[in-house]
Amino acid sequence: MSPRKVFLFAMLANLANFALDSRADAQPKITRELTLAGHERWVSSVAFAPDGKRILSGAADDRLKIWDSVSGKEFISLEANGKGVTCLAISPDGKHIVAGTCKGTIGLWDASSGKRTATLRGHTENIASIAFSPDGTRIASGSGDDTLKIWDASSGKTLLTLDHDNEYDITAVAFSPDGKRIVSGDGDNNLKVWNSSTGEELLTMLGHEGAITAVAFSPDNKHIVSASMDRTLRIWDSTNGKEDLILRGHTDDVTTVAYDFAGKRLASGSADGAVKIWNVQSGKELASLPPYSASVSCIAFSPDGRRLVVAHKESVEVWKLAQ
Repeated sequence: MSPRKVFLFAMLANLANFALDSRADAQPKITRELTLAGHERWVSSVAFAPDGKRILSGAADDRLKIWDSVSGKEFISLEANGKGVTCLAISPDGKHIVAGTCKGTIGLWDASSGKRTATLRGHTENIASIAFSPDGTRIASGSGDDTLKIWDASSGKTLLTLDHDNEYDITAVAFSPDGKRIVSGDGDNNLKVWNSSTGEELLTMLGHEGAITAVAFSPDNKHIVSASMDRTLRIWDSTNGKEDLILRGHTDDVTTVAYDFAGKRLASGSADGAVKIWNVQSGKELASLPPYSASVSCIAFSPDGRRLVVAHKESVEVWKLAQ
């Protein structure tokens, strides 16, 4: 091949790579679709159902609500009997809802009928974070009593009780996509990864300079993202605990973080009122929502990654993300 042809092929390859990188970093168009009004106090937690047709919200008014994600109609409103809902999750099959409360109790409900099916007791302080395992058989909860508990979702039995060997709240918990590990964060800036069956501590990750507020595993199981009161997001190698990337841009505590279901983007919310969307590989900020007047408490992507639900004060808003 002539030197000229070699040069042309190289140039075309570079242009193709540039186009791919530019597409990955393209700023999505963002429009507000819905405002879900009905809570009387601060909304603490939101989630999309696995089929994307319903949105769940829990608030300090002690109510859980289920909404139609297209029309915004309220389907069900439930009382948690816990002096305020602090966190919630929906099972992977979409059939069960679990929610933590200020009283330290954990409630389970049938997602279709709204019937309460169980109350889990064992924590002595508020529940800060809660998660279903990927197969829906276990529940992980982090509490202000400084413990992480793993429960049998069917029987309500406590399977494991773990702690960070300090006197700080367990503020964030998440299962890995294969269900074999749990990551937890605490009020003393620490992250730990555990074997979810044996309770063996596998990793401790240090680097944040403020309390951990939220954690999540990437969908491919390779990374963990953490949000902190030090105003940063950090992405870690989930195998060796190495810090791979620091995302900076918020001007106050980062309160919530979520991966999209493809694992290519992150969304974060902050006490500065901002919601930002990030490229996971480059750490580049792709877009931001119009700023809110007060802290954003929780966010969640829809299963197809095209919508984002945001909790702010007493309201829940749904935004459409179009590339």
